[in-house]
Amino acid sequence: MAGFKISRRKVLAGSAFLLASTALPSIGWTQAKKGGRLVVAADSEPRNLNPAIVASNGVFFVSSKVVEPLAEASFDGEGGLEPRLATSWEGSDDGLSVTFKLRQGVTWHDGKPFTSADVAFSALSIWKPLQNLGRVVFKNLEAVDTPDAHTAIFKFSKPTPLQLVKNALPALTSVVPRHVYEGSDIAANPANNAPVGTGPFKFAEHKAGEFYRLERYDKYWGESEPALDEIIYRVLPDRAAAAGALEAEEIQLAAFSAVPLADLERISKVPGIKVITEGYEALTYQLVVEINHRRKELADLKVRQAIAHAIDKDFVVKTIFLGYAKPATGPVPQNDKQFYTSDVPAYGFDVAKANALLDEAGYPKKDDGKRFALKLLPAPYFNETKQFGDYLRQALAAVGIDAELVNNDSAAHQKAVYTDHAFDLAIAPPVFRGDPAISTTILVQSGIPDGVPFSNQGGYKNEALDALIAKAAETLDAKARTELYNEFQKKVVEELPLINVAEWGFITVARDTVKNVANNPRWAVSNWADTYVET
Repeated sequence: MAGFKISRRKVLAGSAFLLASTALPSIGWTQAKKGGRLVVAADSEPRNLNPAIVASNGVFFVSSKVVEPLAEASFDGEGGLEPRLATSWEGSDDGLSVTFKLRQGVTWHDGKPFTSADVAFSALSIWKPLQNLGRVVFKNLEAVDTPDAHTAIFKFSKPTPLQLVKNALPALTSVVPRHVYEGSDIAANPANNAPVGTGPFKFAEHKAGEFYRLERYDKYWGESEPALDEIIYRVLPDRAAAAGALEAEEIQLAAFSAVPLADLERISKVPGIKVITEGYEALTYQLVVEINHRRKELADLKVRQAIAHAIDKDFVVKTIFLGYAKPATGPVPQNDKQFYTSDVPAYGFDVAKANALLDEAGYPKKDDGKRFALKLLPAPYFNETKQFGDYLRQALAAVGIDAELVNNDSAAHQKAVYTDHAFDLAIAPPVFRGDPAISTTILVQSGIPDGVPFSNQGGYKNEALDALIAKAAETLDAKARTELYNEFQKKVVEELPLINVAEWGFITVARDTVKNVANNPRWAVSNWADTYVET
C-alpha cells in the first residue's frame, strides 16, 4: 500500500488535517480507466462485515464489493434485477420451491470453486437462523437441494411468493464460502471482519479509526472487471470533514449524504465536483415516530391522531431535509411502483384539531398549559433524526405535551427502545427494501421478540393487521398480494401504530472524474465492478 499512510492522530484531528495534509497527495488522482485507486469517505466502522449476517447499508457499503448476492437491483433488468451469482430463478406453481441456476466459472478469493453447496450453506446456516432480515423471508425454508454444482433448489414448508423472494435477492442473499464457515462458531468466525467472497475486490486490510482497503481480484468472473486496482475507505465520522476532503482532492467520493445537506448548494458550485441524487431508489429511508403503546395516553387513537396533526411534514422536508425528501403518506414510500397506494387517510398539519382531539381524549391543559409529559428518544444515526427530535419536542409543546428529549449513543438507544422499552416516543429511520415483508411489516406486527432492532417494540397489537400481514406473506399471486399490501397501508395509517413523517434517499458527492456512479438503484451498496476514475 505504498503512498497511503495516515496516522490515527491526524484522522482524529478532523477537517484541519484534511486541509493541511501533505501525505495524501502522493495518492495521485491521474488514473486510467483500468487500474488506479478510488478513495471514498466512510463515516462508521461496522463491528461485523459479513452481509449474510448483518444486512445493513453500513456493512454493504464496504462488503458488497467483496461478497456477492444472487442478484442485484437494476434500472433496466427484467423484474428490476440483474444476475450476479445466480443467472436465473424460477418458482413452482405451488410456491413451495424456487430453482436457481448458478453462475459457472466463479472462484472464491482463496481460489476454491464457488458451488451450490455454498448457497445451501449460506441459506440454511446463516440467512434463515442468523440474518436480521432473512429470518422473516426464509422462515419457512426447510431445505436446499443441490442436484449439481450449479443448481440450488429452495424448498419451503409453506407457500412463499416468488415476488417476495425476488425482491429479497439483492439485500438478503449474500453468499459466503461454506469451507470457511462450516464447523465454526459462525457468529465469531474471523472472516466476519475479513470477508472472503467472490466479488470484484478482495478484502486487504483494516486499520481501526483510519481506513479499509480493498484490492482488485484478478480472477473475477466479470469480463474485464473490475476497472480499479483498489478502493480505500477513509474513516471520517465528521461529515464536515468529508466535504473538506473532497474540496482538497484528498478523497474522490462521499456517499450516503456524508456531506451535510447544508453544504450541498455551496459544494455543487466547486469546479470538478458533482452532486448526485440517483442511485438510492431501492434504499428509501423513512422518518418514523415510534410509539410505546404501553403508555396509557399513547394507547388512545385520538392522542396518536393529535400527534400526527401536530407535525408539519412540509416544514420538516423543507427545513430539516432542505427539500431532499418527501412528506410520507404511509408505511410504503411513493417511489415504490409495486406496492404504493395514495388511498390512505391524511393527517394535515392542524394545531387546532390536535388540541381538540386531546381535549376529547380526556387530557385537558393544566394551569401551566401542559397536558402530560413524554420521554422522546431520537435515533442518533443521522443529523436529520436528531434535528427532527428537536422539532418534534417543539411541535408537541404547541399542543400541550411536554416531551423530554433523551439523547443516547447508538448502542444505548437500541437497548432503550428495542430491548428495555424505556421510551414513550422514539424517532427511527427504517429502510424500505422493495417489499413490505422486508423490514416494513415488522414495524407494526405483534409478537416480535425483545431486542430486535427496527421492529414493533411499542407493544402495539392488532389481530386484524397481523392476519393481513400473515396472509400477504403466503399469497402467491402478485396482483392479489399487492392488493393486500394496499389494504395494509390503509389500515396502518388509520390506526397509527407509528407515524410516518418523511421519506428520503441519500446524496452522493463525487469528483467529476469518477465514472459509472449511480447506475443501479442500490449503487452505493453494489459491487462497483465497472466504476473507474477518468484520466
